[in-house]
Amino acid sequence: MPTRPRLGQNFLHNPHAIQRVVDALGNCAGRTAVEIGPGRGAITGLLAARCARLLAIELDSELATQLRAELHADPAAETLTVLTQDVLQFDFAAASAAAGQPLLVVGNLPFYITSPILLRLAAAHASLELAVLMVQREVADRVAARPGSRDYGLLSVTAQLYGPVELLFTLPPSAFSPPPKVHSAVLRWRFAPRFAQLAVPEKPFLAFLRLLFAQKRKTLANNLRAAGFAAADVAAALARTAIPLQARAESLPVEDFAALWHALHAEGAAPSSEAAP
Repeated sequence: MPTRPRLGQNFLHNPHAIQRVVDALGNCAGRTAVEIGPGRGAITGLLAARCARLLAIELDSELATQLRAELHADPAAETLTVLTQDVLQFDFAAASAAAGQPLLVVGNLPFYITSPILLRLAAAHASLELAVLMVQREVADRVAARPGSRDYGLLSVTAQLYGPVELLFTLPPSAFSPPPKVHSAVLRWRFAPRFAQLAVPEKPFLAFLRLLFAQKRKTLANNLRAAGFAAADVAAALARTAIPLQARAESLPVEDFAALWHALHAEGAAPSSEAAP
């Protein structure tokens, strides 16, 4: 079956890599797993043999039909359900409730829709325990980046707020068919949100982070002033948290962002658009 470039189809076919991806999930006996984009089923058969139940979500209806025909003929795959669906519309909460436990996730994410899928998983964090994901190496570097590194940014902080991310290994283009033009990497993401620990509200804090990273070359102070915070309030909050006036967001850990959030609220500060009339 020919691939469909618009769907970002690059199928993993390296046997060693396939085994490593499945092994990265750990012991999934008695567990329900969700596979995003099973494609031609390279990983699906191994997963179905190991998990109590496997939900394979495939947007391409022709591939989904082929996968059902091939794997349902195998008695070892009787725990498999192939869903022809967009993963962005998949109800993780309902699947988790039906399983009576948090879900495991594995997937080879299409490059063109990687970020929306990552954000969808973050939004479904209460229903998830662990995800092992193949993504473009550049994206993996950004998701797993640490403060002060070249790749650290809003995506890094956002993902890591929902739990620790490990960069496991890199895959060359030759591991896929057809080979993509870039290397890929495999991430393991354990869902353990930090909002309660940092004592910050989820959605407002994420919006605050977007302000801090709005212009990468600008300092925190300049980004906050551009967002409508008064210069005096910004200076006072930075002084309260001992964050240097010239600090930029990419140099700071999330703990500093939370401290700055609390300091600004202690000052009664808000962007001009939110100030009382």
